[in-house]
Amino acid sequence: MALPSVWSAMRVAVLSLSVVGLLSVRLVEAGQDPGSVIPAESRPCVDCHAFEFMQRALQDLKKTAYNLDTRTETLLLRAEKRGLCDCFHAIH
Repeated sequence: MALPSVWSAMRVAVLSLSVVGLLSVRLVEAGQDPGSVIPAESRPCVDCHAFEFMQRALQDLKKTAYNLDTRTETLLLRAEKRGLCDCFHAIH
C-alpha cells in the first residue's frame, strides 16, 4: 500500500539531487576567470564525483525505503494483533 509512495519519493529525490548536482557544476564553472585555464590533470573528475554522490544518495534512499517498509509492516502487524485481541475479548 505504501510502496508506490516510497518509489515516487525516491524518484523525486533522485531528480532533485541530479538538478542540484548540475546547478553546482555550473556555478563552479561560472566562478572561474575567463582567462584562466586549469590543466586537465589537476581538475577533479566531475563524472566520478557525481557518480559517487548519486551512489551514496541511492544507498541512503534504499535504507530509508527499507526502514519505511519495515515500520509499515510492524504497524500493520500491531493493528492485526489488536484487532484479533479485540475479537477474542469480545467472544469471551
